[in-house]
Amino acid sequence: QVQLVESGGGLVQAGGSLRFSCAASGRTFNYYKMGWFRQAPAKEREFVAAIRWSDEYTYYADSVKGRFTISRDNAKNTVYLQMKSLKPGDTAIYYCAAGRPGGLQYLPSTYSYWGQGTQVTVSS
Repeated sequence: QVQLVESGGGLVQAGGSLRFSCAASGRTFNYYKMGWFRQAPAKEREFVAAIRWSDEYTYYADSVKGRFTISRDNAKNTVYLQMKSLKPGDTAIYYCAAGRPGGLQYLPSTYSYWGQGTQVTVSS
């Protein structure tokens, strides 16, 4: 059974940092793109960042560019999201996702596997 398990969420003050990990098990995710999405209360799930397997090219939402960094370790089947300069507007449940190559990186429908989500709360 394929599983994506996130870890690293929590409560942090504005301006602080957090680092997420997403460990994949049940299959290898080589060749898959990996992404992070988030969903705040009463809002739709939105794209945060993604990384390609082939060349580790990265994509970011404008709202997090320069503050968040996505990376992956294929040998460990793990993807990371380093978040800095956090703002109250970053408060959401964050989801890790894996999808086949191709397709628009920012579309949730192009990802086949999802983690259970981890809460981030940024206090002002």
